[in-house]
Amino acid sequence: MLTPFDFSYVFQESIRAGSPFLTLVTRKNTLAHPRLGFAIAKKQVKRAHERNRIKRLTKEYFRHYQHQLPNLDFILMAKQPVIGLTNQQLVDTLDQLCQRIITKQMV
Repeated sequence: MLTPFDFSYVFQESIRAGSPFLTLVTRKNTLAHPRLGFAIAKKQVKRAHERNRIKRLTKEYFRHYQHQLPNLDFILMAKQPVIGLTNQQLVDTLDQLCQRIITKQMV
C-alpha cells in the first residue's frame, strides 16, 4: 500500500491484533490479493537499520505466505521493545498475529 487514502481506509474500520512488540491492523479489500503497509514511527524505532530489518523480515514473511492469506490490507506498526527480538522471534510474533487476524475475520 502506498497512498495515504489506502492507509486511512484501513484505519477507519479495522480489525487489530497486538502484542507487546507489534500491532497488526487489517481491513478487507476488494482486490484478489493481500496488501502490506508499514507505519513504523521513528519515535518507536529510532535507528533506520532496525526499521529496515523489521520491514525486510515482514516482507519476506508475506512473500512466503501471500497465497494462504485472505484478501486483506495489512498495516504493521512496531513498538519500541521489538528492537530486542531476534529475527526468528520477530517472525514468530508476526505469524501469531496473522493467525489471530485470520480467526477474527472468520467470525
